[in-house]
Amino acid sequence: MKAFLLDPAVAQYILDHSTTPDSLLADLAAETRAATGDRAGMQISPDQGRFLTMITQLLAPEVAVEVGTFTGYSSLCIARGLSGGHLHCFDVSEEWTSIARRYWEQAGVADRITLTLGPAAETLGSFGQPIDLAFIDADKPSYPAYYELVMNRLRPGGLVLVDNTLWSGRVLDQDSKDTTTRLMREFNDLVMSDPRVTVVMLPIADGLTMIRKN
Repeated sequence: MKAFLLDPAVAQYILDHSTTPDSLLADLAAETRAATGDRAGMQISPDQGRFLTMITQLLAPEVAVEVGTFTGYSSLCIARGLSGGHLHCFDVSEEWTSIARRYWEQAGVADRITLTLGPAAETLGSFGQPIDLAFIDADKPSYPAYYELVMNRLRPGGLVLVDNTLWSGRVLDQDSKDTTTRLMREFNDLVMSDPRVTVVMLPIADGLTMIRKN
C-alpha cells in the first residue's frame, strides 16, 4: 500500500471498495517483487493502475505515451483502456521491460504497444506524433525535461499524469536537504506556474498530478 498521507484504515477501505486487479496484474506485481527486490516500489499501486485504465477509457486517446515503463504494470493498465489508439513506451532497461513484454503478450495487448529503448530525453525528442495522453514515471531529475517534451507534443485538451509528486509527503518539508525532495518541489512549482495548463494534484498512492493542456 502506497497511501502515505492517509490513515491506513481509510486507505484500506478505499482499496476494498475499488475494483481489484485481476490475476494477471497480481502475477506481474508478484514477479516484479521477486525480480527487482527493493526496487519493486517503483511499480505503481493497484489503485493507480485502475485509475489509469479508467482515464484512458474516458479520454479515448489515439496516441498515448509512457515515460518510464519498468516491468509494465502501468503500460498494461493504459493499453487495456485503449479503444483503437496506440501506446508508445520509453524506457532504458532491456532487462525490466522484457518482463513487461511477456505480460503484454499474455494480456493480448502487445499489438497496441511500441517500446523504444534509450534515454527518453533523446528518443522522445524525436517522437513526431501529437500526444493525447501521457504518463510520466521515470527518473525524477529529468521530470522537467520530460514534461516539456510531452507538452510540446500534447494536443489542446490532452492530459499528462505524473507520478510521485508528493514524494511520500516529504515535499511538505521545506527544510529537507534531500536532493530528490527539492527536485520534486521545484517540479510541482514549475507545473503550477505553467500558464498552458490546468492542474489537479490527487493524493493517490505517492501523489498523482493531472495536468490538462488548455
